[in-house]
Amino acid sequence: MPPASPKSSTKPTGLDCRMAVLGAGVRLTPHRREVFQVLAESTDHPTAYDVFNRVKDRSPNISLATVYNCLEHLTTSGAIKQVHVERSQARYCANLREHVHFHCDSCGKVSDALPTTDFDPAQFWQLPPGARVQNASVAIHGQCPDCAKNHSKSRH
Repeated sequence: MPPASPKSSTKPTGLDCRMAVLGAGVRLTPHRREVFQVLAESTDHPTAYDVFNRVKDRSPNISLATVYNCLEHLTTSGAIKQVHVERSQARYCANLREHVHFHCDSCGKVSDALPTTDFDPAQFWQLPPGARVQNASVAIHGQCPDCAKNHSKSRH
């Protein structure tokens, strides 16, 4: 009888846990792991090009097409969210908690804006009678703190 292989002491990653919840139909490849890791470490909601530029340091042989395929798979499986801000390129977000996105109209930065209290979007917005909310996608526009500070300085 062959010796038992030692159990891996590797701690499951956030992606491993998320994939376990999503189900067995989601296959993780090394490239998908790298793309997810880049998104999990990002706070700026990168575009596909941004993800490609960041992930190619970790996986030099990855192509832009592969990054797009990874993003598509991770989005359709529910592991990440695709963020649309006006007519610009789609951005990607690994934060699956209920939140909206704040878009700085001056510098273009996109950041998460978490609710200060729990709320039901169906109770907050005046929706058609009988409507059921499945997903809320809201973008708030304005100026980030740095741009607002620079704008007020330039007025004086």
